[in-house]
Amino acid sequence: MRCDVPADSYQATFAPNTKWTSPYAEGADIKAYWENVAAKYDVRKYIQFNTNVISANWSPEKTRWILEIERDGVRQTEETDFLIMATGHFSTPRLPNYPGIEDYTGHLRHSSNWDPNFDPTGKIVAVIGNGASGLQVVPQLQKVSKKLFHFARSRTWIAGTVAGDVLGQDNTVVRTKEVPQDPEGYVAYRKNIENRLFSRWAATFKESDTNKDAKTTFEKLMADRLGDRKDLLDAIVPDFSPSCRRLTPGPGYLEAITKENAEYVPARISRFTATGIETVDGKHREFDAIICSTGADTSFAVPFPVVAFGTDLKPAWRPGGTPGFPDSYLGIAAPSFPNFLILLGPNAIENQITYVAKILRKVRREGIRTIAPTRKATDDFRAYCESFFPRTVMSENCSSWYNGGIAGGRIHGIWPGSGTHANFAKREVRWEDWEYTYNNTQGNRFAWLGNGWSVRDVESAAGNEDVEFTQYLREEAVGGEVDLKSYHEDWWGA
Repeated sequence: MRCDVPADSYQATFAPNTKWTSPYAEGADIKAYWENVAAKYDVRKYIQFNTNVISANWSPEKTRWILEIERDGVRQTEETDFLIMATGHFSTPRLPNYPGIEDYTGHLRHSSNWDPNFDPTGKIVAVIGNGASGLQVVPQLQKVSKKLFHFARSRTWIAGTVAGDVLGQDNTVVRTKEVPQDPEGYVAYRKNIENRLFSRWAATFKESDTNKDAKTTFEKLMADRLGDRKDLLDAIVPDFSPSCRRLTPGPGYLEAITKENAEYVPARISRFTATGIETVDGKHREFDAIICSTGADTSFAVPFPVVAFGTDLKPAWRPGGTPGFPDSYLGIAAPSFPNFLILLGPNAIENQITYVAKILRKVRREGIRTIAPTRKATDDFRAYCESFFPRTVMSENCSSWYNGGIAGGRIHGIWPGSGTHANFAKREVRWEDWEYTYNNTQGNRFAWLGNGWSVRDVESAAGNEDVEFTQYLREEAVGGEVDLKSYHEDWWGA
């Protein structure tokens, strides 16, 4: 399996790799990249491996989070000033909840939890689900299995590649030119990819010409690749618009399900048996292995109890709870949950980390004890989301991780705007949207000013003649080359 987003775009901006072995990187390459970044910045010393968080409870008396954790099988308690959730969108794989699944005796795995010792060669294999991973594993399994069945209860649009690359005869991306290795050339190369990706935002709006064009283009692409299998085209093409679900590029997928040893099964599954799967039409099929590409927990609720003032976000943010969806402030924090921050936004991971860093610096500098977004600011953001998404095709009647798998449900999986819009919106913190308490016993917000002395003043008074008081004076200013936009705004130079 490989990522369906170009590797040159799907990496950190501050640590670009110019030598990806493939335009769409495989899992091993992506893992190696992030391991190299971690080594470069020496971050492993901050990581506790083999540790599972059981629960997090806010203590008003201590104004700290009390974490129950399990490390190497031993349960213990830790306390922390801030709790930052960075668990990601798809970190909790979800097996389907069909009757009898526990009775199946063959090889059963979620595609995100692949068993490297499993050999599908010559076996009868079922794949359930037609999201991104389902479309990726089907072509590979079809090549080696005796018989492959793909169960897909939902229709979907099969796009080309995300970046519109040229595909070869084997349905892999054809490099039209070598990747430049010099900094200037590589940045231009990457800019070209990302500009193409960001420029397609207009296609997400209902009745837009770009969305109509995409529908025509994708239907022709699917028809051409399926050849004379109009039965498959009729079974796969959905009645909702492209981008209602995340577009699923599927190089080789449509060709794979036309092969003699493959069968596309749109009938819904009724139950598992000890030897296979029974569908609602009464047919029973036996399998040596069942691979579930059935997604993850996309409720966007927290994966373990996070409790403050009697409210647990785990059930509260799930369907059936109150309010039943992630009721967040800008996807970053929650009202009445002090010192609790989330890394969640689309196309803005680095941007959100910077946002969090600004909050932590302010808290440390100004003697802030607790910080949380106001209820009013959160309600206003909720109202904005609920007025924005109905204008988009994402609100149509399809099931996706955008809406937590509830067709036509509330959109909470993505930012209410483009990726560029998200970056602009989160570039600066709106401090007026937050409420604070302070470490000072009187609650004085200016207690952090101390006794009127800076550390530099103290060091100078103690006889240190090398204290630098004039860090604001720079040589480039003499030659008129100073950038006024940031001259007095570098927080690290204060």
